[in-house]
Amino acid sequence: MEKRKPVRTCIVCRANGDKAKMIRIVRTNSGEIDVDFNQRKEGRGCYVCDNDKCLLALKKSRALNRTYKENVGEEVYDRIVKATNQLRKN
Repeated sequence: MEKRKPVRTCIVCRANGDKAKMIRIVRTNSGEIDVDFNQRKEGRGCYVCDNDKCLLALKKSRALNRTYKENVGEEVYDRIVKATNQLRKN
């Protein structure tokens, strides 16, 4: 029997995708919001498709505000986009 791969839903476009191919954003217990590239950090996580369209729409739609039910600053969105783009270059 084949093992099923975990599926997650993008908070921007609502598409289902393979967990390993998505970007996890986590709000830690201390309240810090950051990208979790290893998908192992403790805290409340959400997922975004790993493409430019969803990353740009993440900031425009302020999807993290809805997901975490708090006001997330522009600098957090900018940091997430910058960190993701930097990882892609490596």
